[in-house]
Amino acid sequence: MKNNDRTYLIVIAILSVAVPALVAFLLFMPQTGKLGNVNVTFLPKLHALLNSLTAIALVTGYSFVKRKNIRGHRFAMVTAFTLSAFFLISYVTYHYQAEPTRYGGEGTLKAIYYVILLTHIVLAAVIVPLVLLSVYFAVSDQINRHRKIARWTFPIWLYVAITGVVVYFMIAPYY
Repeated sequence: MKNNDRTYLIVIAILSVAVPALVAFLLFMPQTGKLGNVNVTFLPKLHALLNSLTAIALVTGYSFVKRKNIRGHRFAMVTAFTLSAFFLISYVTYHYQAEPTRYGGEGTLKAIYYVILLTHIVLAAVIVPLVLLSVYFAVSDQINRHRKIARWTFPIWLYVAITGVVVYFMIAPYY
């Protein structure tokens, strides 16, 4: 391992712990109203849009790489990464400012909601290092390592993006 690799891998490890820890902190210790009267009620819709666009970018990028269109693949994946970064910033802002929303459904639908939500949350934490490693290996031209990790990153990232939209539509009536 090159010394340069070690530095980046340490940064990726720190971010892989810090990002989920920050999100967990905001979910369990709401900071409601710390930004004053800033209205963030539109953000859940934006989150669903960003997740939808991320899923489209991921599928597009996958399609490009299967057709050996590396330039198109790179553009689609940078788009997915950028959309996800905007999502994360917006999500943290929303949960810093807004009151928590509780799911109000009952019965089987409630069980389905919580299964989807739980898998979404766990895999959203898992995807952070996978995405960062995939990007790092691609940018540092370690294509074999990129391919190996991208095989895991793609389906998990796509699942997280899609279930983010599903969770939004299931909880939207209770905002």
